[in-house]
Amino acid sequence: MSKVVRFHRIGGPEVLQIDDVDVRSPNAGEVRIKVKALGLNRAEAMYRLGQYTFTPEMPATLGYEAAGTIESVGPGVTEYAVGDEVNVIPAFSFADYGMYGELAVAPVHALVRQPAGMTSVEAAGTWMQFVTAYGALVDIGNLQKGDTVLIRAASSSVGLAAIQIANILGAVPVALTRTSEKRQALLDAGAAHVIATQEQDLVSEVNRITAGAGARMAFDPVGGPEVANVLRALSYLGIFFQYGALDTADMSIPVMEVLGKDLTIRGYQLFEITQDPERLDGAKAFITKGLQSGSLRPLIAKVFPLAQIVDAHRFMESNAQIGKIAIEI
Repeated sequence: MSKVVRFHRIGGPEVLQIDDVDVRSPNAGEVRIKVKALGLNRAEAMYRLGQYTFTPEMPATLGYEAAGTIESVGPGVTEYAVGDEVNVIPAFSFADYGMYGELAVAPVHALVRQPAGMTSVEAAGTWMQFVTAYGALVDIGNLQKGDTVLIRAASSSVGLAAIQIANILGAVPVALTRTSEKRQALLDAGAAHVIATQEQDLVSEVNRITAGAGARMAFDPVGGPEVANVLRALSYLGIFFQYGALDTADMSIPVMEVLGKDLTIRGYQLFEITQDPERLDGAKAFITKGLQSGSLRPLIAKVFPLAQIVDAHRFMESNAQIGKIAIEI
Protein backbone atom coordinates (compact mmCIF):
# COMPACT_ATOMS: atom_id res chain seq x y z
CA MET A 1 0.00 0.00 0.00
CA SER A 2 1.10 3.56 -0.71
CA LYS A 3 0.11 6.94 0.70
CA VAL A 4 -1.73 8.72 -2.14
CA VAL A 5 -3.42 12.13 -2.08
CA ARG A 6 -6.98 12.02 -3.42
CA PHE A 7 -10.19 14.02 -3.12
CA HIS A 8 -13.70 12.62 -2.94
CA ARG A 9 -15.63 15.87 -3.54
CA ILE A 10 -15.07 19.23 -5.19
CA GLY A 11 -13.88 22.00 -2.90
CA GLY A 12 -11.07 23.92 -1.25
CA PRO A 13 -7.74 22.54 -0.01
CA GLU A 14 -9.51 20.83 2.89
CA VAL A 15 -11.03 18.18 0.56
CA LEU A 16 -7.58 16.71 -0.07
CA GLN A 17 -6.92 13.58 1.96
CA ILE A 18 -4.19 10.99 2.19
CA ASP A 19 -5.50 7.49 1.46
CA ASP A 20 -3.79 4.11 1.59
CA VAL A 21 -3.94 2.86 -1.99
CA ASP A 22 -2.66 -0.25 -3.74
CA VAL A 23 -0.89 1.42 -6.66
CA ARG A 24 -1.14 -0.81 -9.73
CA SER A 25 1.78 -2.27 -11.65
CA PRO A 26 2.81 -0.42 -14.82
CA ASN A 27 1.33 -1.47 -18.14
CA ALA A 28 3.06 -1.36 -21.51
CA GLY A 29 4.69 2.03 -22.05
CA GLU A 30 4.58 2.90 -18.34
CA VAL A 31 6.83 2.89 -15.28
CA ARG A 32 6.13 2.98 -11.56
CA ILE A 33 8.09 5.58 -9.66
CA LYS A 34 9.08 5.82 -6.01
CA VAL A 35 8.39 9.52 -5.64
CA LYS A 36 10.87 11.74 -3.81
CA ALA A 37 9.36 15.16 -4.49
CA LEU A 38 6.39 16.86 -6.17
CA GLY A 39 5.91 20.28 -7.74
CA LEU A 40 2.54 22.00 -7.17
CA ASN A 41 0.65 23.76 -9.96
CA ARG A 42 -2.36 26.06 -10.30
CA ALA A 43 -3.98 23.55 -12.63
CA GLU A 44 -4.21 21.12 -9.72
CA ALA A 45 -6.07 23.66 -7.60
CA MET A 46 -8.43 24.40 -10.49
CA TYR A 47 -9.07 20.67 -10.97
CA ARG A 48 -9.79 20.24 -7.25
CA LEU A 49 -12.25 23.16 -7.43
CA GLY A 50 -14.04 21.76 -10.49
CA GLN A 51 -12.81 24.67 -12.63
CA TYR A 52 -10.55 22.70 -14.97
CA THR A 53 -11.16 21.66 -18.57
CA PHE A 54 -12.90 18.43 -17.51
CA THR A 55 -14.76 17.20 -14.42
CA PRO A 56 -13.03 14.87 -11.92
CA GLU A 57 -14.37 11.37 -11.38
CA MET A 58 -14.33 10.50 -7.69
CA PRO A 59 -12.18 9.55 -5.94
CA ALA A 60 -9.82 11.69 -8.00
CA THR A 61 -6.03 11.82 -8.02
CA LEU A 62 -4.00 14.78 -9.17
CA GLY A 63 -0.46 15.97 -9.72
CA TYR A 64 1.51 16.75 -12.88
CA GLU A 65 5.13 16.91 -11.70
CA ALA A 66 7.32 14.48 -9.78
CA ALA A 67 10.93 13.47 -9.28
CA GLY A 68 11.90 10.01 -8.15
CA THR A 69 13.41 6.62 -8.84
CA ILE A 70 11.95 4.04 -11.21
CA GLU A 71 10.78 1.11 -9.10
CA SER A 72 9.40 -1.10 -11.91
CA VAL A 73 8.87 -0.91 -15.67
CA GLY A 74 6.02 -2.13 -17.84
CA PRO A 75 6.25 -4.54 -20.79
CA GLY A 76 8.27 -3.27 -23.71
CA VAL A 77 9.89 -0.36 -21.86
CA THR A 78 13.53 -0.19 -22.97
CA GLU A 79 14.33 3.54 -22.65
CA TYR A 80 14.47 3.40 -18.85
CA ALA A 81 15.41 0.83 -16.23
CA VAL A 82 14.79 0.16 -12.56
CA GLY A 83 16.89 2.56 -10.48
CA ASP A 84 16.93 5.42 -13.01
CA GLU A 85 16.39 8.87 -11.55
CA VAL A 86 13.66 10.56 -13.58
CA ASN A 87 11.37 13.58 -13.64
CA VAL A 88 7.78 13.65 -14.85
CA ILE A 89 6.71 16.33 -17.34
CA PRO A 90 2.99 17.23 -17.60
CA ALA A 91 2.05 15.28 -20.74
CA PHE A 92 -1.08 13.43 -19.67
CA SER A 93 -4.56 13.89 -18.21
CA PHE A 94 -5.45 13.78 -14.52
CA ALA A 95 -8.13 11.30 -15.59
CA ASP A 96 -5.33 8.85 -16.43
CA TYR A 97 -2.44 9.61 -14.06
CA GLY A 98 -1.76 11.49 -10.83
CA MET A 99 1.64 12.04 -9.21
CA TYR A 100 0.60 12.97 -5.65
CA GLY A 101 1.75 9.92 -3.71
CA GLU A 102 4.61 7.80 -2.45
CA LEU A 103 4.27 5.63 -5.56
CA ALA A 104 2.97 6.80 -8.94
CA VAL A 105 2.56 5.26 -12.38
CA ALA A 106 3.64 7.48 -15.29
CA PRO A 107 3.77 7.09 -19.08
CA VAL A 108 7.25 6.82 -20.59
CA HIS A 109 6.63 9.70 -23.02
CA ALA A 110 6.29 12.06 -20.03
CA LEU A 111 9.68 11.18 -18.53
CA VAL A 112 13.03 12.90 -18.69
CA ARG A 113 16.24 11.88 -16.96
CA GLN A 114 16.94 14.06 -13.95
CA PRO A 115 19.61 16.64 -14.84
CA ALA A 116 22.91 16.22 -13.02
CA GLY A 117 23.47 18.42 -10.01
CA MET A 118 19.78 19.00 -9.22
CA THR A 119 18.08 17.93 -6.02
CA SER A 120 14.81 16.03 -6.26
CA VAL A 121 12.93 19.08 -4.95
CA GLU A 122 14.47 21.34 -7.60
CA ALA A 123 13.85 18.80 -10.36
CA ALA A 124 10.22 18.26 -9.37
CA GLY A 125 9.63 21.99 -9.69
CA THR A 126 11.37 22.47 -13.03
CA TRP A 127 9.54 21.10 -16.02
CA MET A 128 6.03 22.58 -15.91
CA GLN A 129 7.33 26.11 -15.59
CA PHE A 130 10.15 25.97 -18.11
CA VAL A 131 8.32 23.95 -20.77
CA THR A 132 5.31 26.27 -20.49
CA ALA A 133 7.45 29.38 -20.95
CA TYR A 134 9.61 27.78 -23.65
CA GLY A 135 6.58 26.78 -25.71
CA ALA A 136 5.20 30.29 -26.00
CA LEU A 137 8.37 32.39 -26.05
CA VAL A 138 10.66 30.12 -28.10
CA ASP A 139 8.74 27.43 -29.98
CA ILE A 140 5.79 29.58 -31.10
CA GLY A 141 6.74 33.20 -30.46
CA ASN A 142 10.35 33.06 -31.72
CA LEU A 143 11.39 35.71 -29.21
CA GLN A 144 14.52 37.49 -30.44
CA LYS A 145 17.39 39.49 -29.02
CA GLY A 146 16.19 42.99 -28.16
CA ASP A 147 12.47 42.09 -28.14
CA THR A 148 10.47 43.30 -25.15
CA VAL A 149 8.17 40.76 -23.51
CA LEU A 150 5.55 41.62 -20.89
CA ILE A 151 5.26 38.88 -18.27
CA ARG A 152 2.09 39.03 -16.20
CA ALA A 153 1.94 37.31 -12.76
CA ALA A 154 5.71 37.46 -12.99
CA SER A 155 6.37 36.13 -9.48
CA SER A 156 4.74 32.80 -10.34
CA SER A 157 7.03 29.91 -11.20
CA VAL A 158 6.15 30.18 -14.91
CA GLY A 159 6.65 33.94 -14.81
CA LEU A 160 10.10 33.52 -13.31
CA ALA A 161 10.91 30.86 -15.91
CA ALA A 162 9.87 33.29 -18.66
CA ILE A 163 12.20 35.94 -17.23
CA GLN A 164 15.13 33.51 -17.31
CA ILE A 165 14.39 32.30 -20.84
CA ALA A 166 14.01 35.87 -22.11
CA ASN A 167 17.42 36.69 -20.65
CA ILE A 168 19.00 33.65 -22.34
CA LEU A 169 17.68 34.93 -25.67
CA GLY A 170 18.86 38.48 -25.07
CA ALA A 171 15.31 39.81 -24.91
CA VAL A 172 14.01 42.39 -22.42
CA PRO A 173 11.75 40.82 -19.76
CA VAL A 174 9.31 43.29 -18.18
CA ALA A 175 7.68 41.86 -15.07
CA LEU A 176 4.08 42.87 -14.40
CA THR A 177 2.88 42.63 -10.81
CA ARG A 178 -0.02 44.25 -9.00
CA THR A 179 1.90 46.21 -6.34
CA SER A 180 5.49 47.18 -5.59
CA GLU A 181 5.79 44.60 -2.83
CA LYS A 182 7.63 42.10 -5.04
CA ARG A 183 9.55 44.64 -7.14
CA GLN A 184 13.01 43.99 -5.73
CA ALA A 185 12.55 40.21 -5.72
CA LEU A 186 11.61 40.36 -9.42
CA LEU A 187 14.60 42.54 -10.26
CA ASP A 188 16.80 40.10 -8.34
CA ALA A 189 15.23 37.27 -10.38
CA GLY A 190 16.39 38.90 -13.61
CA ALA A 191 13.58 41.20 -14.71
CA ALA A 192 14.93 44.17 -16.68
CA HIS A 193 11.98 46.29 -15.53
CA VAL A 194 9.06 45.88 -13.12
CA ILE A 195 5.68 47.58 -13.54
CA ALA A 196 3.25 47.61 -10.61
CA THR A 197 0.00 47.73 -12.55
CA GLN A 198 -2.17 48.99 -9.67
CA GLU A 199 0.26 51.85 -9.00
CA GLN A 200 1.62 52.76 -12.44
CA ASP A 201 0.15 53.36 -15.87
CA LEU A 202 1.04 50.22 -17.81
CA VAL A 203 0.89 51.71 -21.31
CA SER A 204 2.91 54.80 -20.37
CA GLU A 205 5.59 52.72 -18.67
CA VAL A 206 5.92 50.34 -21.60
CA ASN A 207 6.15 53.25 -24.01
CA ARG A 208 8.89 54.74 -21.86
CA ILE A 209 10.83 51.46 -21.72
CA THR A 210 10.52 50.83 -25.48
CA ALA A 211 10.91 54.45 -26.65
CA GLY A 212 7.32 54.40 -27.88
CA ALA A 213 7.56 51.19 -29.91
CA GLY A 214 5.59 48.94 -27.56
CA ALA A 215 6.34 45.37 -26.50
CA ARG A 216 6.55 42.65 -29.13
CA MET A 217 5.05 39.96 -26.88
CA ALA A 218 2.88 39.48 -23.79
CA PHE A 219 2.64 36.27 -21.75
CA ASP A 220 -0.43 36.18 -19.51
CA PRO A 221 -1.96 33.55 -17.17
CA VAL A 222 -4.50 35.94 -15.67
CA GLY A 223 -6.83 37.29 -18.35
CA GLY A 224 -9.80 39.46 -17.35
CA PRO A 225 -10.45 43.14 -18.03
CA GLU A 226 -6.80 44.18 -17.61
CA VAL A 227 -5.95 42.42 -20.89
CA ALA A 228 -7.17 45.55 -22.69
CA ASN A 229 -4.26 47.58 -21.32
CA VAL A 230 -1.77 44.81 -22.03
CA LEU A 231 -2.89 44.83 -25.67
CA ARG A 232 -2.57 48.62 -25.81
CA ALA A 233 1.05 48.23 -24.70
CA LEU A 234 1.98 45.93 -27.58
CA SER A 235 3.82 46.95 -30.73
CA TYR A 236 2.71 46.63 -34.34
CA LEU A 237 2.40 42.89 -35.13
CA GLY A 238 2.63 42.13 -31.42
CA ILE A 239 1.53 38.74 -30.09
CA PHE A 240 -0.44 38.10 -26.91
CA PHE A 241 -0.36 34.63 -25.29
CA GLN A 242 -3.17 33.69 -22.89
CA TYR A 243 -2.07 30.55 -21.03
CA GLY A 244 -4.31 30.61 -17.95
CA ALA A 245 -7.47 32.02 -16.44
CA LEU A 246 -6.69 33.19 -12.91
CA ASP A 247 -9.31 35.89 -13.52
CA THR A 248 -12.35 34.00 -14.80
CA ALA A 249 -14.05 37.17 -16.07
CA ASP A 250 -14.11 37.58 -19.83
CA MET A 251 -11.16 39.39 -21.36
CA SER A 252 -11.66 42.94 -22.59
CA ILE A 253 -10.44 43.38 -26.17
CA PRO A 254 -9.92 46.88 -27.65
CA VAL A 255 -10.90 46.12 -31.23
CA MET A 256 -9.29 49.16 -32.83
CA GLU A 257 -5.96 48.35 -31.15
CA VAL A 258 -6.15 44.81 -32.54
CA LEU A 259 -6.94 46.08 -36.03
CA GLY A 260 -4.64 49.08 -35.98
CA LYS A 261 -1.60 47.08 -34.92
CA ASP A 262 -2.50 43.77 -36.59
CA LEU A 263 -2.14 42.03 -33.23
CA THR A 264 -2.27 38.27 -32.68
CA ILE A 265 -4.25 37.02 -29.66
CA ARG A 266 -3.47 33.38 -29.06
CA GLY A 267 -4.63 30.79 -26.57
CA TYR A 268 -1.84 28.47 -25.47
CA GLN A 269 -1.55 25.36 -23.31
CA LEU A 270 1.53 23.42 -22.32
CA PHE A 271 0.04 20.29 -23.90
CA GLU A 272 0.52 21.79 -27.35
CA ILE A 273 4.22 21.09 -26.75
CA THR A 274 4.15 17.98 -24.56
CA GLN A 275 1.80 16.02 -26.85
CA ASP A 276 4.06 16.57 -29.88
CA PRO A 277 7.17 14.33 -29.52
CA GLU A 278 9.38 16.45 -31.76
CA ARG A 279 8.50 19.72 -30.04
CA LEU A 280 8.81 18.12 -26.60
CA ASP A 281 12.30 16.87 -27.50
CA GLY A 282 13.19 20.45 -28.45
CA ALA A 283 11.94 21.70 -25.09
CA LYS A 284 13.86 19.01 -23.20
CA ALA A 285 17.09 19.87 -25.05
CA PHE A 286 16.75 23.65 -24.55
CA ILE A 287 15.89 23.35 -20.87
CA THR A 288 18.50 20.70 -20.07
CA LYS A 289 21.19 22.86 -21.70
CA GLY A 290 20.05 25.86 -19.66
CA LEU A 291 20.03 23.87 -16.43
CA GLN A 292 23.50 22.48 -17.09
CA SER A 293 24.91 25.94 -17.85
CA GLY A 294 23.24 27.48 -14.80
CA SER A 295 21.30 30.02 -16.86
CA LEU A 296 18.06 28.27 -15.89
CA ARG A 297 17.33 27.40 -12.28
CA PRO A 298 13.99 26.89 -10.53
CA LEU A 299 13.31 29.13 -7.55
CA ILE A 300 11.70 27.09 -4.79
CA ALA A 301 9.47 29.24 -2.61
CA LYS A 302 8.65 26.71 0.11
CA VAL A 303 8.82 22.97 0.74
CA PHE A 304 6.15 21.00 2.62
CA PRO A 305 6.02 17.33 3.68
CA LEU A 306 3.33 15.17 2.07
CA ALA A 307 1.36 15.15 5.33
CA GLN A 308 0.88 18.92 4.94
CA ILE A 309 -0.56 18.81 1.41
CA VAL A 310 -3.62 20.80 2.55
CA ASP A 311 -1.41 23.56 3.97
CA ALA A 312 0.65 23.55 0.77
CA HIS A 313 -2.46 24.11 -1.35
CA ARG A 314 -3.62 26.88 0.99
CA PHE A 315 -0.24 28.56 0.60
CA MET A 316 -0.48 28.24 -3.19
CA GLU A 317 -3.88 29.92 -3.16
CA SER A 318 -2.58 32.76 -0.95
CA ASN A 319 -0.46 34.09 -3.84
CA ALA A 320 2.21 34.98 -1.29
CA GLN A 321 4.91 32.83 -2.88
CA ILE A 322 7.66 33.87 -5.23
CA GLY A 323 8.53 30.76 -7.21
CA LYS A 324 7.58 27.11 -6.91
CA ILE A 325 5.95 25.25 -4.04
CA ALA A 326 7.22 21.70 -3.60
CA ILE A 327 6.39 18.60 -1.58
CA GLU A 328 9.20 16.41 -0.27
CA ILE A 329 8.45 12.75 0.43
